[in-house]
Amino acid sequence: MNLQEIIVQPAQSEERERFQSLMKAHHYLGALPKIGHTLWYVASYHNQWLALISFSAAAWKCAARDQWIGWSYRVQYDRLHLIANNSRFLILPEHHYPNLASRVLSLCERRISQDWQQRFGYPLLLLETFVDPQLFHGTIYRASNWVHVGDTRGYRRIRQGYSPSAQQPKQVFVRPLEKRAQTHLSQPMLSPCYGYGAPKIMLTADQMRTLPEFFLDIPDPRRKQGQRHSLPCILALATAAVLCGMEGYKAIGSWADDLGQKARARFGCRKRNGRYQVPSRTTFRETLISVDPAQLDLALQGWNEQFAEADEGLAVDGKNLRNAIDEDGRQTHILGVVGHQTGRCHTQKKSVLCL
Repeated sequence: MNLQEIIVQPAQSEERERFQSLMKAHHYLGALPKIGHTLWYVASYHNQWLALISFSAAAWKCAARDQWIGWSYRVQYDRLHLIANNSRFLILPEHHYPNLASRVLSLCERRISQDWQQRFGYPLLLLETFVDPQLFHGTIYRASNWVHVGDTRGYRRIRQGYSPSAQQPKQVFVRPLEKRAQTHLSQPMLSPCYGYGAPKIMLTADQMRTLPEFFLDIPDPRRKQGQRHSLPCILALATAAVLCGMEGYKAIGSWADDLGQKARARFGCRKRNGRYQVPSRTTFRETLISVDPAQLDLALQGWNEQFAEADEGLAVDGKNLRNAIDEDGRQTHILGVVGHQTGRCHTQKKSVLCL
């Protein structure tokens, strides 16, 4: 077989059923459904399938990879989209030829960033994969100049977070797709060509718990009767939602509804029948309409002095309150976000709060 004549192409829609069937039959982990951004490749020789390979979204957390990149906790969630995980690699049983696997992997590396750009709107900088040392030695990846950066801790993702006990650790390999991939991923400001969606930032648990404290001295404009949620809690949730890029009371309310119980507890939400509850959309709207803008500005200045000087992504400006249209078409006031230089462009950007 002439390895130079092997072709690697994304699986076409009419080929996906066959792709999954073969993966299910021959890969020890079985078939993997498309979750998030995923590309499937088929390696063929004179129209005969030789190998199947898939790339999916990067692992949410991987200490060995993160330490090798050198990025900070605050920015890594804004860069994960630039990494793809080689989630499956299968050489079909009848085609185990010398150097075939390395050739297929190399052909994928050459084209995947451009394919990713065309399909999803942004390129890739790094590939990663996990190898089970009980079954394999990572020989293919080592031969293809992938870097072994360490091992996982053995915990696996489950619906509730991570498994309570560690399983067999996996070897972690990475493959830069550009010479300066490591630098691009770890630098303070991300180049505009690598951006995707709204910039994402990360609040610590302490910052979530601290945010309501900045609103304790603001007079509550609401009537005492019927109050279910404290004013600091409402304003803290609204501030976080706006930092998250939400615009309008529907978006703020929906964002709050999506918060988990731990995040709700950190923001000081009301607890009823063993569950933390968030304010309604109407509560957010009426509170933000009636709160004193000057007092709000003073509170947010305190937040900025403590957190935003060191990290512009956390800046919120109460003075620059801007007009917004609420669901009823009235002109109202809503929290404004300070425009800050993210390195992506010179216009205002909103940051996304990941909880």
